[in-house]
Amino acid sequence: MKKNKQVILKKRSNLEILESNFEVVDAEIPPINVGEFLIRAHYLSVDPYMRGRIDEEKSYAEKVEIGEVMVGTVVGMVVESSHDKFLVGDFVEARTGWQLYGICNGSGIRKLKNDGVPLTANLGTVGMPGVTAWIGLNVHAQPIKGETVVVSAASGAVGSVVGQLSKLKGCRVIGIAGGHTKCDYVVNELGFDACLNYKDKDFQKNLRDTCNEGVDVYFDNVGGIILDSILNYMNPFSRIVLCGQISGYSDPSALTVHNFRSFLINRIQLKGFICSDHMDLWRLALSELGDLVKSGQLKYKESIAIGLDSAPKALIGLMEGKNFGKQLVKLL
Repeated sequence: MKKNKQVILKKRSNLEILESNFEVVDAEIPPINVGEFLIRAHYLSVDPYMRGRIDEEKSYAEKVEIGEVMVGTVVGMVVESSHDKFLVGDFVEARTGWQLYGICNGSGIRKLKNDGVPLTANLGTVGMPGVTAWIGLNVHAQPIKGETVVVSAASGAVGSVVGQLSKLKGCRVIGIAGGHTKCDYVVNELGFDACLNYKDKDFQKNLRDTCNEGVDVYFDNVGGIILDSILNYMNPFSRIVLCGQISGYSDPSALTVHNFRSFLINRIQLKGFICSDHMDLWRLALSELGDLVKSGQLKYKESIAIGLDSAPKALIGLMEGKNFGKQLVKLL
């Protein structure tokens, strides 16, 4: 008989998260009912939004309760089914959380096509992070050919897609990432025009030299001091798309902005967004992203931890910028 393994939330944290915030437990798999099917997860996606699910602060989605399975999206295979549209052997994307097995009724499930898109890419470039980049750029930033686009966390799952899509639109693209290895990858593999290492002691000088003709779009994944620095170079009537603030998830004081006057002087449009507010665009976004991956025009990198037990450590590493590209956990 199959046994399930789960990672549950053991205690909350409003500061740094530790492996002790979670607990790995064994669980029974109940029988499926008519209209349900059982998924065996192959890969788990680890994403920054998970940090907001475990603290007490208000967010745009419900918290994970103490003792509940940690929220998350997986790709896996249907291994049992009493559903007429999801058959044994089908591969799907589903929000079954941090566990090996999950029971679904078909709601919110994406059946994956055998169309040349690698399985793991459906959790990254052709999944929620890619759609986030696509919506943030096309709906909110709306860059025009020839404009300068700056992207923070440029080697990450969202930032890497933002930059590549911007290049395809004919923009000059500047990335910001942590470390020379990531910056080299962003320029040499992803095709950005430049990438600045925010850990470099000369970062502020390098930012000034690279952005001396101004910034038209800033796609912000980190907030804090980098946002504050970019505000010095925003052009009149420029746009800032606020996607994430990972620099302040464990320390809100790190998000302080001193250069707020720039918003008024330059009439900057600041827009925060959540990709789930645009569900009507997901099908189009996924189709375009999938085609670009298959054609080789959209590249990506993955960091893969092994085993469900490694999921808490993978999330902690993500918060500290230790991942390189999309963070996944291999479960099979």
